[in-house]
Amino acid sequence: MESYIPTIAAAIIALVLGFVIAKIIEKNSASQALNSAKRAADGILKEAKVEAESLKKEKILQAKEKFIELKAEHEKVILSRDKKIAEAEKRTRDKESQVSNTLAQQKKLNAALEKERADFEEKMKFIEKKESEIERLHKSQIEQLEVISSLSAEDAKAQLIESLKGEAKTDAMAYIQSSLEEAKMTAQQEAKKIIINTIQRIGTEEAIENCVSVFNLENDDVKGRIIGREGRNIRAIEAATGVEIIVDDTPEAIILSCFDSVRREIARLSLHKLVTDGRIHPARIEEVVKKTTSQIEAEIIEVGKRTVIDLGIHGLHPELIKAVGRMKYRSSYGQNLLHHSREVARLCGTMAAELGLNAKLAKRAGLLHDIGKVPETESETPHAILGMQWAEKYGEKPEVCNAIGAHHDEIEMTSLLSPIVQVCDAISGARPGARRQVLDSYIQRLKDLEDIAFGFGGVEKAYAIQAGRELRVIVESEKVSDDKAAQLSFEISQKIQTDMTYPGQVRVTVIRETRAVNIAK
Repeated sequence: MESYIPTIAAAIIALVLGFVIAKIIEKNSASQALNSAKRAADGILKEAKVEAESLKKEKILQAKEKFIELKAEHEKVILSRDKKIAEAEKRTRDKESQVSNTLAQQKKLNAALEKERADFEEKMKFIEKKESEIERLHKSQIEQLEVISSLSAEDAKAQLIESLKGEAKTDAMAYIQSSLEEAKMTAQQEAKKIIINTIQRIGTEEAIENCVSVFNLENDDVKGRIIGREGRNIRAIEAATGVEIIVDDTPEAIILSCFDSVRREIARLSLHKLVTDGRIHPARIEEVVKKTTSQIEAEIIEVGKRTVIDLGIHGLHPELIKAVGRMKYRSSYGQNLLHHSREVARLCGTMAAELGLNAKLAKRAGLLHDIGKVPETESETPHAILGMQWAEKYGEKPEVCNAIGAHHDEIEMTSLLSPIVQVCDAISGARPGARRQVLDSYIQRLKDLEDIAFGFGGVEKAYAIQAGRELRVIVESEKVSDDKAAQLSFEISQKIQTDMTYPGQVRVTVIRETRAVNIAK
């Protein structure tokens, strides 16, 4: 046991020495770490000081630059203000110099006026003195003349006045007569000049309206499809449109014949749609014709809008615009009514401008003067009166309404627009090539044929075809029997024979058709 004691003591001593040595080493390490931290802190402080110095210098430099910039701007403002002040001072000096010059001139002018006034007063005194002398001499001469002629001054004056009255009357009558003749001649020359200038400034067209349209085909095989089995397709087209379709030996073409251009256009467009679509049968034909009719009505409105825009007319009522569009499909003595109305409108505008009147109002009256020719239903009222009534109904000005109603002298003219419209209407209709009387009478004869048919009960549709040599009448099957259809055909033919004058003969065909339609669902 005693042998272990030195060993334990040595171990304790070694342990103590190791602990002491470890503490010494730890203390040295801590001092080294502290020294390195101090050195790092000193480096960071130095870098911070350097960076602060550089930042300080940069900020000072920016402040100096900003100061210099503000100083330059301030100097610019001051220079601009000084410049404005200098300009204002210069203007003031110029005005002062002008005022001084004006005052000097005014003084000179006043001096000259004073001198002239003094001279004028002296001259007036001299003239008054001379007048008094002349008056005295005149009185003495009158007294001498009275002694010589044994007449008083009043008697001589009365005799002189009487003689002068007769001469003055004669001279005045001669002057008045010559002035009237000169005025008439000048007025006629001026009127001719205005009319000729107006006509020369308006482009015109020849009358080209006719009663047939040619429908071109890609090949002749399409003709058979248009005719249909036993002609049922072509009969359906003719019944739906009222247009006669002529299929002859003309290659790749068929002819559409009808006096009404609206019907011809509906038939042409319907045929184009049917041929393009390829389905041609009676039901499809009726559907296409109905759609085409609606399309033509929309086109009529569009034509009216384009017309009023082209002529620079604004604020026209929609119904009047529609009436203007319908003019495209109406002719007057072979002259297209829309072309005629546009031409009259331009003529009226030019002539009104030449006379110093309202050109826009004159154009308006010229365009609307024949709207009474395009009623949707037939009327016995003259077209001028009917057009005037429409214009009044849709809010047109009294001058325009009077010009429409008076352009054929149905009513009295109350404004200067009325004779202008009347003259321009005559110019447009009377120029060479404008109208064809024969075509208009022919169209009227076809209309009269259809009107006779509509005068009988049970008639649904009536179409004059083959240049008026045939009248096709479609009746309502519920109201007209087969026997009555034959009787109706005879009565219509007798009515035509009694009331109308026509070349050749007219065939009256009455068509009665019964349909039964059901829908399979």
